[in-house]
Amino acid sequence: MVPLPAPAALKSADIVIFHDEGSGCAAGGLWQAIAANHLHNGKLWEQEDLARRRNVPDSDIAANKRAIDAHNQKRNDAIERIDETLLESFSAVARKPGARLNSETAGAMIDRLSILSLKIRAMREQTQRTDVDAGHIEACRQKLKTLGEQRQDLASCLDRLLAECARGEGYFKVYRQYKMYNDPKLNPAIYGEKRRG
Repeated sequence: MVPLPAPAALKSADIVIFHDEGSGCAAGGLWQAIAANHLHNGKLWEQEDLARRRNVPDSDIAANKRAIDAHNQKRNDAIERIDETLLESFSAVARKPGARLNSETAGAMIDRLSILSLKIRAMREQTQRTDVDAGHIEACRQKLKTLGEQRQDLASCLDRLLAECARGEGYFKVYRQYKMYNDPKLNPAIYGEKRRG
């Protein structure tokens, strides 16, 4: 296994390779959170596809929806762990006066890179199909090119944010998602059932 860099040395290129190839050892800390995020994004992708079937019983779709909720919660938990770990790695850096607050966290950007990796893989598969016409293949090639450009742009923005954080010129915060629909104490449709029952 290829050793992965520590949080302070994180670069978007390492993340892109990890997402595309699953290479490296994600034994703990930051990389474990990145791996968990990517795993649950992949599971979400599968369940979202399955939830759109029309030739299965409604109970199957309900099971897909519950799986989507569970994976989405774990995906968001992993984003928060990524942010916590990265912020800890920058904790000794003195923030300069006028440092810029980034509204999107590094974890959210890594999550978006994960999703782009999945989209690129799926779109590449579309360009290799033999059961569609040439127009479909060409349209998917153009989309694949656009997705690659979007990923490159996002990766550059992540690298800039991390470099600014390392110099004390920029920062981000952990933004808690508080997915209320997954909490039986906060979702009125669930706690209301108990009250009525």
